[in-house]
Amino acid sequence: MTLDALDRKILNILIGNARFSYRQIAQKVHVSAATVMTRVKILEAKGVITAYTTILNPEKIEFDIEVIVEIRIAKGKLFDVEHKIASNNNVVAVYDVTGSFDAIVIARFRTRREMDAFLKKIQQYDFVERTETKFILNTIKEKQVFLPE
Repeated sequence: MTLDALDRKILNILIGNARFSYRQIAQKVHVSAATVMTRVKILEAKGVITAYTTILNPEKIEFDIEVIVEIRIAKGKLFDVEHKIASNNNVVAVYDVTGSFDAIVIARFRTRREMDAFLKKIQQYDFVERTETKFILNTIKEKQVFLPE
């Protein structure tokens, strides 16, 4: 789907604050609220907008431990293993990657014990050949990508 300038402006406003009303967005992009509503409904129907969510500060809810787990997976079972790992509530993201590992998992935990149990569990999965875990010490930037207008 090709996005025009108005679609990109609307999406950037929603990325910044998905709680804005159609009327508030309309004021910012200088069109009617009905136009914004129509555009948003089309973007949802086309799968450009897939969800609206709340972003929590992990430290404020005591999820202070964040890790990146690189995983090497036996050939032919990549998606099966990734989907199994993705079903864990502590997992924030799962990515297919190139390089010496096949997948990267980002996960958050309240305690080292929780993290240890998670790592031991995935290391026992069939077809997981090797893992390497990195602690994230500081998050410098973590934002949604804004679209060029």
